[in-house]
Amino acid sequence: MGTVRGAVAPELWEGVVRAALGGGRRPVAVERLRGGSKKGVYRLRLDDGSSVVVYRWAAAENYWPGAGDEPGAGAGGTGGQQDPFSPASGLGLFQAAHRRLAALGVRTPRLYLADGGRTLHPADLAVVEDVPGENLETLLGRDPRAAEPVLARLADALGLLREHRAPYLGRTAPSGAGALPASPSSERLVVERALADLAEGAARDARLAAAEEQLAALVQAHGAAVRPRAEYGLVHGELGPDHVLVDRHGHPVLIDIEGLMHFDVEWEHAFLRIRFGEHYRWLDHDGLDEQRLALHTLAMRLALVPGPLRLLDGDFPDRGAMRGIAEHNLRAALALLR
Repeated sequence: MGTVRGAVAPELWEGVVRAALGGGRRPVAVERLRGGSKKGVYRLRLDDGSSVVVYRWAAAENYWPGAGDEPGAGAGGTGGQQDPFSPASGLGLFQAAHRRLAALGVRTPRLYLADGGRTLHPADLAVVEDVPGENLETLLGRDPRAAEPVLARLADALGLLREHRAPYLGRTAPSGAGALPASPSSERLVVERALADLAEGAARDARLAAAEEQLAALVQAHGAAVRPRAEYGLVHGELGPDHVLVDRHGHPVLIDIEGLMHFDVEWEHAFLRIRFGEHYRWLDHDGLDEQRLALHTLAMRLALVPGPLRLLDGDFPDRGAMRGIAEHNLRAALALLR
């Protein structure tokens, strides 16, 4: 993994801007935006006062040690149905997710250019709309009442994803019209991943180690209580309020969409409950399977302990925030034993 990250000189983006927007405009300033651990996100300010955002996928942009061991929380498959918890990164996944969301009418930043040929720039990249305004997390902190219509619209978007069902797990539909390949059940995958996350977390923190046997038994009990399922909805996978922009019309705009996949909608809602807190009431859904939700909530808590700590094995800059996430979820996991 490279460690040199930062803004790139504006003149190096001139060909990219020309290909994305046509002639007549050129970049005059480049700003690296905060957030994101797997790709670089840059705002290009243009000479006419407008701006665009560039997503850049390159080894030097990936903060994960090994660039392939991201945590289960929020991750999804790489395109194969068998592995919905493998790293979610790359231009191909972004394009596939963008097409799917556009077809469903779920708002994401408009895509101006996707280039994987590396003729314009020495990395895969996408040029997208720079959505003006703040993200939903900032709006909720500043004016929760003003955020309510946005939350209601976000709930509608989640409904569109939830109802887009498929008889398989993962990010891409099986090719051909024949029988579906054998696939593990979602609950089995979650149990296996939760036990692996628990083992790693226990190796990193003595408090988890002391409770490892009890937590493992609880994971197995939750998994055994889940009844089989034949269809899966579409989930974003890591839909915190920081991954929802708010456009000038008050519409939610989903970003960091590479993890979009068919999976249990309860996986999405376990994460929503954790990240939205009291505001989750706007996003709740009556049709959730409570047994699956209990399993996924425990699994999510266990994933959010070793994942952030693993990220800190590298040079991720916001280290206090990652330690806080790990500590908060460790305590929450232990509280589930009471």
